[in-house]
Amino acid sequence: MKQILFIIILAQFFCTSVWFAGNAVMTEMAIAKDLDELYLVYLISAVQFGFIIGTLVFASLSIADRYSPSLVFLFSALFAALFNGLITFNWITGNSILICRFLTGFFLAGIYPVGMKIAADYFENGLGKSLGFLVGALVLGTAFPHLINGLSIKKSWKFVLYTTSVLSILGGLILYFGVKDGPYRKKLGVIQFAAVGNVFRIRALRKSAFGYFGHMWELYTFWTFVPLLLSQKLNSPQYNYSFLTFIIIGSGALACFFSGLLSMRFSVHKIALVAVSVSCACCLLFPLFFCYASNDLYISFLVFWGLFVVADSPMFSSLVAANAPADLRGSTLTMVNSIGFLITILSIQMMGQLLNYLPFYLVWTILAVGPVFALLQLVNRSNKLKL
Repeated sequence: MKQILFIIILAQFFCTSVWFAGNAVMTEMAIAKDLDELYLVYLISAVQFGFIIGTLVFASLSIADRYSPSLVFLFSALFAALFNGLITFNWITGNSILICRFLTGFFLAGIYPVGMKIAADYFENGLGKSLGFLVGALVLGTAFPHLINGLSIKKSWKFVLYTTSVLSILGGLILYFGVKDGPYRKKLGVIQFAAVGNVFRIRALRKSAFGYFGHMWELYTFWTFVPLLLSQKLNSPQYNYSFLTFIIIGSGALACFFSGLLSMRFSVHKIALVAVSVSCACCLLFPLFFCYASNDLYISFLVFWGLFVVADSPMFSSLVAANAPADLRGSTLTMVNSIGFLITILSIQMMGQLLNYLPFYLVWTILAVGPVFALLQLVNRSNKLKL
C-alpha cells in the first residue's frame, strides 16, 4: 500500500506542474508575444476557469465514478500536457494562449480531484494522512515551475513549458500502469444528475465544504501574488524572485505532509482549526511585516504564511470525503473543488482591483475574510463532523 501511495503522490506532483507553468513565465512570455499587462491578469484566471468548467463536467457526468479513475487520470494528463505545450508555438498568441490555458485547467479537473478520489478508494482508514501527502504533491507541483524558471535563467521561457508537459505525460503513465482501481471503489451504473446536489443537504458535509470554500478564498490569491508581494517590498535585482516564490509556495508541501501525519494522532477537525487560525493571523499581520520588518524577516514571514495557508487543505478535503456518500465520493469532491475554484477567481480579481484603490499593505488583510468564514464552520461543535 505504501508503494501505491508513493505512485499517486509522484503522479500528482508531475501532472500538477502544468498548473502554474504559465504564471511562472508570464513576464518573459509577455515580452516574446507582445502582450500587455491587462492580458496577463486574464492569464492568471484562465486555468482556474478551465478547472471550474472541467470539474462541473466531470461531476455532472460522474466520470470518476463511472469509469476507471486511473484511465481518466491518464487521458487528462496527456491532454493537459498537450495544451500546456502548445503555448510554445509561435503562432499561438493572444486569445489562443488563453484558450490553451483554459483547456489545461479543464483537464486538470481529471487530475487533482480524481487523484484524491483514487487515494480515497485505497485508504479509507488514514484518509487524512494520504490526502495530506497528495495535496502536498499538488503544492510542490504548483511551485515547481517557479523553481525551473529560477534555475534556468539563461534558457528560453519555453523550457519551463516543455519540462512541465513532459512531467505531466510521465505522471499519467506511471499512475495508469502502477495503480489499479481501489478496493473501496464503488461504481455508478447510471448517471444521476441530481445526486451530487442532493448530498449537500447533509449538514456535516455542507459545513466541511463551506470551510473549504473559506480556505480557497485565501489560498490561490496568495499563491498568485507571491511574486508581487516580494517585489513590492524587496525591490532589488539581487533577489531571485522565481526561486523565492518556489520556496514560499513549496513550503506548503511540508505543511501538508506534516498535517497528514498529525492526522493519525489528532483529529482532522482540530488540525484544520489550528491551521486556518494561524493563516488568518498572517493575513491580519501582513501590514506590520510589510512596513516594519527587515527584508530577511519579511521573507521568513511569507514562508511561514506559505506553510499554514495550505496546511488545512488536505484536512478539509478529508472532511468532505469522509462525510460524503461512498458511491458519490468522487463526484462530490469534484463539485466541491469546482465551487472552491470559482471563489479563487473572484478573490484574485477583487484583490487585483483593490490594488488600485487601497494602500498595498492593506489589500491583503481582506484575505482574512475567507479564514474567518472557515473558522465559523469549525468552531460549532454541533456539526458532528466525521474525523
